[in-house]
Amino acid sequence: MRSIAFSDFLIGLGILFVLEGLMFAASPEWMRRAMKTAMTTPDNVLRAVGIGSAVAGLILIWVIRRPI
Repeated sequence: MRSIAFSDFLIGLGILFVLEGLMFAASPEWMRRAMKTAMTTPDNVLRAVGIGSAVAGLILIWVIRRPI
């Protein structure tokens, strides 16, 4: 039997795929430009944005999952 945490992880991963797929389907040209911009962005900026996104995601999960 799978744990609740693993099921939540798989649901989150599925939502990620859905959102990414919708962005590519809705505006492929915009996504192409975004990828080109990411290729020219310095590593330290991408790293900072990635860490910021991860921290924001963890805070969101904590706020939603904390016992009331």
